[in-house]
Amino acid sequence: PGVTVLLRDFEDFENDLTGTARSFASLPVPVLVVAETAPYPPVPLPVGVNLLLLRPAADRPPPLARPELHVRTRHVALVPDGTRPVPGLLERMRDALEEGAGDTRLVAAPVGSVPLRCLELRLEARAWTARYGPGAPGVCRAVEGTAVLLLRTRDLFALPFPLARPVPTALFVQAAFRGWGLRVMPAAFPAARRPPVSPHGRWKAENLAETRRRRLMRDLGVKREVLADGRERWYGCSKETARCFGTVHARTPQYLLAGRWTPPCCLRALRETARHVTGALEAAGVRYWLEGGSLLGAVRLGDIIPWDYDVDLGIYREDAGKCRWLAAVAAAGEPVEDAEGFLWEKAAEGDFYRVHYSRSNRLHVDLWPFYPRGGVMTKDTWLGHPQDVEFPESFLRPRVPMPFAGFTAMAPNNARAFLELKFGPGAVENPEYPNPAVKRLGQD
Repeated sequence: PGVTVLLRDFEDFENDLTGTARSFASLPVPVLVVAETAPYPPVPLPVGVNLLLLRPAADRPPPLARPELHVRTRHVALVPDGTRPVPGLLERMRDALEEGAGDTRLVAAPVGSVPLRCLELRLEARAWTARYGPGAPGVCRAVEGTAVLLLRTRDLFALPFPLARPVPTALFVQAAFRGWGLRVMPAAFPAARRPPVSPHGRWKAENLAETRRRRLMRDLGVKREVLADGRERWYGCSKETARCFGTVHARTPQYLLAGRWTPPCCLRALRETARHVTGALEAAGVRYWLEGGSLLGAVRLGDIIPWDYDVDLGIYREDAGKCRWLAAVAAAGEPVEDAEGFLWEKAAEGDFYRVHYSRSNRLHVDLWPFYPRGGVMTKDTWLGHPQDVEFPESFLRPRVPMPFAGFTAMAPNNARAFLELKFGPGAVENPEYPNPAVKRLGQD
């Protein structure tokens, strides 16, 4: 019986840890301060308040191998720093949890005078995305605002990241993966009167919070959050980092084998690169068209296929010299970075070009030089892909505009016939992964 209070979300500097611990210990309930390492500067904890250190040490047992050694009550409450108790409120939260019907596994109560805002939280694991929206009363999956969170001890320590920070986000996302419901109590805990945080303290806290949130999202497999107001937070790759996945083997990226699709940050980078490259080609008068899987995505979705990892464009070989960047690559014999940080190069695998998102991030657009021979478009490099075949030049006379990845690109004039020539009958209506011999779409 009873509830153990866990104090986890606090900073080592300018905190109210002593006051918060003392006030809850006076109820009395067990209080446990949880931290990676002992707070520094040292914090004088009241008698009976224990410290649980999470960072493993060679001379100690794993800290969470046996959580029952630290928490002996059936319920735990994760209490934010600077909260003050209300006698009986923890017990009422516990009773609400045990009396709750259905999937309720979490109970939240506000801290301070601002009510909590109930949110819906939908996880799109395959798309690496957490999407928030307004919640219906009594059907919350998350809350906005400072809150005490209560749940069963066994539920907390069954989570893969039971004490990750920030605590509310970590619990809400892991709970949403499991379909747990959240009940919100109207009664509030008071917030302590505290002196204003110094500008330096605020700067440190904001930087630490951002670092923790990024680490948490990496651990949870979330690369994009869509907030209830429509804003987005991104946690994946950027122009300054490597892409999210390594070398692709057998046309099957590692994320497909893990049951996921292309990370949204990678798709965003591919869209930017495709827009940039087609703009440069159009400005130079280079005739190009969407090729292969990129054309397939344009016809199906007006976008990149959600599991694709590059963009393919065909170009007329005789036009390549019109583009200053392709001409520069040919003249220099080495990669050339343009004014916006995209890297143009001759591909090592054969007679074609590749444009990378940046020197660091190797998400790319491939440019395949074709030339007409007897009314048929052919090229000098064939990589053995099933769709890598010659085709009548009549598909390019004329080329036609087609929506793709947020802009308008040029495409063959009979896209369906072109795709069925390359991929076989029913290619548009029957989506499939790039290499079904390794993994099929229906196996997810």
